[in-house]
Amino acid sequence: MALEIPDKLYFKIGEVAELAGVKPHVLRYWESEFGSFRPSKSKTNQRLYQKKDIEFVVQLKELLHNQGYTIAGARKKIRELSRAGAKVTSAEQPGQPEDSVDQMLLPLVSGFDSELINEIRDDIVKLRDSLKKDLPKKSR
Repeated sequence: MALEIPDKLYFKIGEVAELAGVKPHVLRYWESEFGSFRPSKSKTNQRLYQKKDIEFVVQLKELLHNQGYTIAGARKKIRELSRAGAKVTSAEQPGQPEDSVDQMLLPLVSGFDSELINEIRDDIVKLRDSLKKDLPKKSR
């Protein structure tokens, strides 16, 4: 089902939230996280969204809520899509091969190997400590 956006020039935050199916505070948060998403403001400092903003919100919701992207993953995907001139499509249908799973979704998979994570953490700590030893001493 495609979203039907009314034929208006500007929309207030409550209207956009209702159209997109998210709460107004979510829209404000997304504004802070995505630089390309900045609605204009009225003289009374109310956010004024245009159709392009609503389309962006719907795309963002598709990535974050339906496809399981993280904020960073969604930011990267939107950047890639805007370079290619494409739009976000709905989530992949069940039955697709596992090879087609987007790499940005992997951090959300549960059941991580805690032993492996601890080993990586120990390696990072050792690396950090060795770098500290190699730093030249400050002269006074």
